Amino acid sequence: MVLLSLRPLIPSSDCRRMLVRPMRQAALRRKITSLQERVASLRAEIAILDEQIIALDSEVDDLHVRAISSETPLAVKEHAEAFRHAELAHRARSEAAEQLSLVQAERDALLAQVVEEYA
Repeated sequence: MVLLSLRPLIPSSDCRRMLVRPMRQAALRRKITSLQERVASLRAEIAILDEQIIALDSEVDDLHVRAISSETPLAVKEHAEAFRHAELAHRARSEAAEQLSLVQAERDALLAQVVEEYA
């Protein structure tokens, strides 16, 4: 005669680890992939901003010379507007670079977790 236990089957810790690990690995993989896509996007954004900054800085220099040589209120106003646009581009680039370093640090931390799990 076989006795049946009425308590529920509780998987052992090894069994639970085997069940949880693939789910955790898949979640980590998705997160790392997402972060890597964000890194690529931020790098592209920074490259575009760098090109824009070169053009804006050149325009600011030209308008500065024009404002000095012509000494008209319109030329001074054009220079001030161009300078503000260049400042905004520089600020946007700084913010994108800061975000990039944060995203890279997060990605690297997750990669370190993956390495620790397999070590």
